[in-house]
Amino acid sequence: MRLCETCALLGLLFLTIFKSSECLQTVVRPDKGSIVTVSTDLPLDQCAVCRVSGENDTQTSCHSSITLVPEEESKLLFNCSQPIEQSYAVTITRTIECSKEACSPTTVETQPSILTEFTRTFTWELKAPEKTVVSLDILGEGLIETSQPCPNGLQYSVAKSKTNSKGRTQYCRGGSVTRLDLGNQAAVSLRVKPKAQVESVLFQASAEPLKGRTMVITVDSSTTVVISRDPEGPECDVCTVDGSTMNCSPTEKILTNTEKLSLEFSCPKPQDMYSVKMKKKIECTQSSCTPAAGEVHPNLLKDFKRYLTWDVSVPERTVLSLDFPGDGLKEISETENCQDGYQYSVSTTKSDGNIKTNSYCKGGTMSHLDLLGATTVTVEVPKGGELDQTAFDVKAAPRGGRMMSVTPDPNTIININRVTNEPDCSVCVNKSSKQICNQRQLRITDPRNTSVEFTCPRPQDIFSVEINREIDCTEISCSGDIVQAESSLFPDFNRTFTWDLKVVSTRAFQLDFPETGMRQIPNEETCPDEHTYILVTYLRTGPAAIGTFCKGGTVTTILVRYKGRVSLKVPGDKKLDPVDFKLKVGPETSMVAIVKVNLPQGVSDTAFITANYPRDFPDDHQMRWDFTVPGMHNYTVRFHNHTAPECLSREVEVEYQKEDKKVTKLTLTDPQPEHQQGNFNMVLKNCETNRTLQGLTLTYRVSVMRSGHPVLCTVDLTKRQGVSLQIEKMVSDPYCEMRINSKVEEKINVAPGTKASLSFLDCPNEDVRLTATEVVGCQNVPSCSATLLTVPKLDSCLPMPLHSYTWRLNIPQDSTVDLVSPTGSLRQSLPGQECNQSFSLHVTEEDGFPVGDFCFNGFIQKIQVHANVSVTATANDFSKTRGPFLNVSFSKEIPETIIYRVSPKMSSPNLLATPNWPQGMKPSSTVSWIVTLPSRYRANVHFLNVSQPKCLDWHTAITVKMLGYEEEIMSRREDEQAEDKLLVPESFYLNMSNCIPEEGHFGAVTKIVLQKKTNLLAILLGIAGALLVLLIVLAVVCVITKKKKKERMYKESSIYIGKGSIFHPGDRHFTKSRSDNESHVYASIDEMMVYGHLLDDSSYADSMQDHFKGIQVDSYQTFTGPTDGQLPVIKEPDPEPEIGQYKTFLDPSETFIPSRPRTPIDRQDSLGFQDRRMVDNELYTFKTTGDINTIRLSGADMEPQPPITEESL
Repeated sequence: MRLCETCALLGLLFLTIFKSSECLQTVVRPDKGSIVTVSTDLPLDQCAVCRVSGENDTQTSCHSSITLVPEEESKLLFNCSQPIEQSYAVTITRTIECSKEACSPTTVETQPSILTEFTRTFTWELKAPEKTVVSLDILGEGLIETSQPCPNGLQYSVAKSKTNSKGRTQYCRGGSVTRLDLGNQAAVSLRVKPKAQVESVLFQASAEPLKGRTMVITVDSSTTVVISRDPEGPECDVCTVDGSTMNCSPTEKILTNTEKLSLEFSCPKPQDMYSVKMKKKIECTQSSCTPAAGEVHPNLLKDFKRYLTWDVSVPERTVLSLDFPGDGLKEISETENCQDGYQYSVSTTKSDGNIKTNSYCKGGTMSHLDLLGATTVTVEVPKGGELDQTAFDVKAAPRGGRMMSVTPDPNTIININRVTNEPDCSVCVNKSSKQICNQRQLRITDPRNTSVEFTCPRPQDIFSVEINREIDCTEISCSGDIVQAESSLFPDFNRTFTWDLKVVSTRAFQLDFPETGMRQIPNEETCPDEHTYILVTYLRTGPAAIGTFCKGGTVTTILVRYKGRVSLKVPGDKKLDPVDFKLKVGPETSMVAIVKVNLPQGVSDTAFITANYPRDFPDDHQMRWDFTVPGMHNYTVRFHNHTAPECLSREVEVEYQKEDKKVTKLTLTDPQPEHQQGNFNMVLKNCETNRTLQGLTLTYRVSVMRSGHPVLCTVDLTKRQGVSLQIEKMVSDPYCEMRINSKVEEKINVAPGTKASLSFLDCPNEDVRLTATEVVGCQNVPSCSATLLTVPKLDSCLPMPLHSYTWRLNIPQDSTVDLVSPTGSLRQSLPGQECNQSFSLHVTEEDGFPVGDFCFNGFIQKIQVHANVSVTATANDFSKTRGPFLNVSFSKEIPETIIYRVSPKMSSPNLLATPNWPQGMKPSSTVSWIVTLPSRYRANVHFLNVSQPKCLDWHTAITVKMLGYEEEIMSRREDEQAEDKLLVPESFYLNMSNCIPEEGHFGAVTKIVLQKKTNLLAILLGIAGALLVLLIVLAVVCVITKKKKKERMYKESSIYIGKGSIFHPGDRHFTKSRSDNESHVYASIDEMMVYGHLLDDSSYADSMQDHFKGIQVDSYQTFTGPTDGQLPVIKEPDPEPEIGQYKTFLDPSETFIPSRPRTPIDRQDSLGFQDRRMVDNELYTFKTTGDINTIRLSGADMEPQPPITEESL
């Protein structure tokens, strides 16, 4: 053996035959009795095997196949354009001839070294007399049956007949099969891959006369057993012995109703040649089957491969149910086989005569089958296979049909069409007292009530329904009403509603869709809501699809010329929800269709498809789109997919026209309009085309965008802890577009601690509201300090003013929020006490339950809420009013929900309202007012408006008691008659508690009016004092009158001292004491100038004490001229304030002067009046001529009220 490169002469010889080839030259000598055939399947001009002969190997004979003579040496040349190993096959065939006792040769040998470069197949054909068994004992490792290639490259194959390849069995080494028993005409082969090693001796052959097999069987009358074999297989007769009579058959034996029948086979292993078919019958009525199970004889002919068949007959309209025990079944295809050899087959004959067959294997989930019609069940069991006595259970029941009553509208046609081949089902109607059934379709045109019956329980899975209505329109009206889908007809079937519309040939019918419009989608697609509309027009050249549409889009109206059809497809599992579109006769038009489009505001990109797409646009026709573009928007038209036809006349054109402007004509390849404004029309005109070529197709898109410029603002909340912003539209402005981080939103929320890029396009400030929220938290009350609620300055780029600012006050569960006005007091906005200030404070609990609206300058000193609280400040202009609005602190838990601390004013009535007035209080909540009254005042409490609910649990309560007292002044429930007025003498506590209402609500408004107390003791003391003063004045008058009478008896004299004091230190004229002399007796005295009470002033007396030691003057001399010096000024000391003591009246000695002429000058008459202009000197003349300056003699009204501490409560 040598490569062809060494055979230069032969290479030159074949150079003209093979352009590029591989070649191999070798010498082959087959063994005795071996027939070697070398062949290739490739054509001779590509691959050949040549016999080389002659002197110097100059003669060659090339063929596709060469057979070599045994024991004769041959020189072969292999030349091929393909790889040699894959191109050639070698078969080595030997014959083993056997007598009834022996075989020749006795050993089955190979020729291992022959042509190892190629795939070799060693075949041994057996020849033996009839009824002779040839046994091949396998040397070495045994064989195992397989259907897969052997890993070592050695594949064994056994055929019981060399002329019949169907019975071929494949084996590999490594199994338990050590002997093959074969008969005449059998063949054993070994296929060896290239270069694989093979043993030289494989089998030991022997022969012996065929020994048959005898068995006794019993077959009942309901079973038919057919024992058969392949006639082309090895010979093996089957015989039955009835007494002395033997009945034999070479291929088949049929047995039934036999008792202990002797069955003989002429071969020792008939199970390898014969198979067994057992047939049984099961007859069913509409309610039962006999027998009720597929029964078998498990051990009958168990060694054979068995086919168990049951023929089940059923009457019409009967459901046959099969239940399989065990692990259930799984369905397989017709070409698949079950690995364990157990295969089930179920064949059902339908009413139209067709047979449907399904195959199954064990080990699935399907254990129940419902079948319609006569059924055959077959179970294939492998040799020696175990089988339960019951293969399946069988039941019969009347077939559940379905009947419905149908009444079509006039001019309506109902078509029921079959859409699946399975299962068996018919649709029937009664006509002329006879039922007519059809498996394929039914047409109903009679507008009267019609009963439709289906012979299966779920016809909606098998049939679809088309409901067609014809509407013929005149020039001004339509004979049909609104185009509506009839939802009552076949609601659970797949339905197609069709309306055939027709007008005169020069006009169009017009379909007007609701405001939501329609959206065009590619033809043959389905809408998301599975309500798909298809519009078709009928032209002379045939039907053309205007388009497929779904709900919700830009298309508002479609006009179609002359004649067309509207279809609505709805699946059976969908509730019918059609578009309520209107039909009317449109104007005259030459267009195939006119589509009116309202493009949306904002940014959009809408796709449009021409008629008949993706097929050709109709020849020599035109279609128009009328686009309505929103104001302040630009539009752009872009063609995407289009094909241009070959025009025989005219050209394809696209025309654009705006309102009151000229038409612009373009081609498909020209630039289309960009960034234009205003409404426009687009017309597509087709030419007369060469229909043998590609026609006109077009899809395009119209994009719209805003033409304005947005206001940009970057909001940074990273430095404002807990602050968030909310921006929302207050009106439905279609032009206002708000974006956050490039995303369009109807409401913008900027989260705390984040940055956001905002833009506002065509958004007036008055149409957009900006609010802010700040979270103020307290985790530990002792460590939380008081906080002033002020509005921080927001980013100046925000175009709209701040509308409101909300503080969310979060506290621990066992804490309280204290709200105090930074100006001193709060006022609740109520009827008659509305807040008219530039701001207001809206207070709510965490769940949004309102507490009330408040402002400054009222009588509420503090509000305490035992819950998380939100305070919303609303101001006319936050740039001028930033707060502080409230002082917030945190305190310990209170038992009530809300506590108000109030100090009523004396100037006006004070109104107290329950939270959420005029609505009711929160169920099971409690509110209290601690009312502090000024001293000497009492409170008139009037419950103006009390609404009581019907309580489901607990009771409402209104309780009043004075501070520091346990006794309740008033306590009433909702089922008791409450007092509406109450007089409370001191500071008090008002509490209101709600129940859990069943109906109604609990709320109240309370009015508090302050009233000054009346003190009888003070009045009596005042009267007594006045009488005493009157008596003293009268006594003084009497004394003075008496003295005047005495002085008239003496000479009148007076002393005048020009300078200095009226008393001189050296005067000692009066030596008598005051008590002895008569210096105090005046010769003449003017009673109007006598004011003895001045001597009561200690300061004045002290200044005079030295003078009394000198000369005492016993006469008063009248003033006759100016003095040399000024009179001494007597200073009146200021009254000392009284601390910690209250007196109703001052002492009369400190308040009143002796009687003097009374002058009726208004308020001077009161006891509390003294004129500061009067000076206590000798003349008692007016000091100044200024205004009257009153002195209040009683300070009871102005005395401050002692504070009430929390401990006293």
